[in-house]
Amino acid sequence: MFSRICSLVMCVTLVMCSLALAVELDPKLPAYQKVSGVSGDLKSVGSDTLNNLMTFWAEGFRSAYPGVKISIEGKGSSTAPPALIEGAAQFGPMSREIKSKEVTDFEKKFGYKPSVARTAVDALAVFVNKDNPIKCLTMQQLDGIFSKTYKSGGKDIPTWGDLGLTGEWANKPISIYGRNSASGTYGFFKEVALFKGDYKDSVKEQPGSSAVVQAIAKDKYAIGYSGVGYKTPDVRIVPLASKEGATCYDANAENAYTGSYPLARFLYVYFNKKPNEPLNPVMAEFIKYVFSKEGQTIVIKDGFYPVSSAIANEDFAKIGLK
Repeated sequence: MFSRICSLVMCVTLVMCSLALAVELDPKLPAYQKVSGVSGDLKSVGSDTLNNLMTFWAEGFRSAYPGVKISIEGKGSSTAPPALIEGAAQFGPMSREIKSKEVTDFEKKFGYKPSVARTAVDALAVFVNKDNPIKCLTMQQLDGIFSKTYKSGGKDIPTWGDLGLTGEWANKPISIYGRNSASGTYGFFKEVALFKGDYKDSVKEQPGSSAVVQAIAKDKYAIGYSGVGYKTPDVRIVPLASKEGATCYDANAENAYTGSYPLARFLYVYFNKKPNEPLNPVMAEFIKYVFSKEGQTIVIKDGFYPVSSAIANEDFAKIGLK
């Protein structure tokens, strides 16, 4: 966990230099240049959080290469590694880092580790109904709301009154929504917000990111988590503090890039690349498209935050792309 945070902080420092804390493209990102000889089929299996992004990237890519067929399946990050291992997909988008066991299973099949590209930055948001007046939550409070193990050292928080709300809210039970266990968002929230503890049995698991937000919009006393890009006018995003007495930070680009917002994360795309061998042209060009001005503009339009040319170049070097 510590290494993940350190990696994010070091990389977002590079983003900040280029983006000046705004949701703007790094001017050093190149415009996508179409090449000849690109054809074939691509399939993506994995994260629901990245489902829209992968779909929009696929549409943009196909506008350059109409002959390429791309199918997208987003049922959760845990479905990505098996699909890559079985050869059922070329790309495995994940909203969390791949687990060591998943890497081991991949290595047993192929003899090398999967490759990865950090395609966007997300601030995993904590949502409440638009009528909820809560102003801030600490990570320990999130643990008390969502967890039954309280690994943060806190305690159970069953009602909105336990968080300081008064009037009609004081005795209202907190209605909790989350993702199912196949989701990378479920795993990320469990690791960071629950301090690797266990979810309460009362969490109402939803099949997708948008389903969580839709449920909260209909339930006045609800709380849940989802990617920041899924916000609607019927919900609010609650600012978060790392601990009691610390500054509360909004889930926005500036705070995600600096690492001040405690639930910032990269969004990843994993794939199978043999060491010292080039990717097939259609896969290579798709990745180049994702990291182009056009691809990262899509990231912004979908409500997430773009990566810098420094991150793109670093990942390109590891992949063997120029």
